[in-house]
Amino acid sequence: MEKASTSEECRGDKPCYFALLDLKPHFNIDLNDLAERYRKKAASAHPDRFVSATEREKRLALEHSANLNEAYQILKTPSQRARYLLSLKGSNIPLETTVQDPEFLMQQMQWHEELDELREQPDTKQLNNFKTRIKQTQTNLEAEFDKYWQDHEYYLHAEQLVRRMQFMDKLTLSVKQLEEHLDD
Repeated sequence: MEKASTSEECRGDKPCYFALLDLKPHFNIDLNDLAERYRKKAASAHPDRFVSATEREKRLALEHSANLNEAYQILKTPSQRARYLLSLKGSNIPLETTVQDPEFLMQQMQWHEELDELREQPDTKQLNNFKTRIKQTQTNLEAEFDKYWQDHEYYLHAEQLVRRMQFMDKLTLSVKQLEEHLDD
């Protein structure tokens, strides 16, 4: 994984999440590497290591630790990482946003209908099939985002993909909740 060479790639009033973890801003990252980088940085920046430090040093350590935690949480989730990358380019996509895409809206309705049917008539095989299709859709969206997010010409398309990924996260959560309900 490439290290971030300068902080100029990340701008804003908050520390760059990629720079905090010595990564170059990119969508496709190794999650195991990310987790290892986070563990090392978090261990060295843990506020408990600063018990005999000045109040200012304690506060800075606490802030740094909080920033590392937030960075890791954002970067480990593809849709949040995508949203963050676009925010570095000046786009602010709200967490709760409507997908204004008729084709995808129709697909959303179909998925919700399928999920409702699975709630009414639980079938483990059909649920697993549904999960597989949802996961494949997420994988395809992530690959497409990775292809387009850096190209200014496709910027609006990249934003649309982030909105779709956010919807897929919610759908995945609904599936997980249904599984938990069926396990009870």
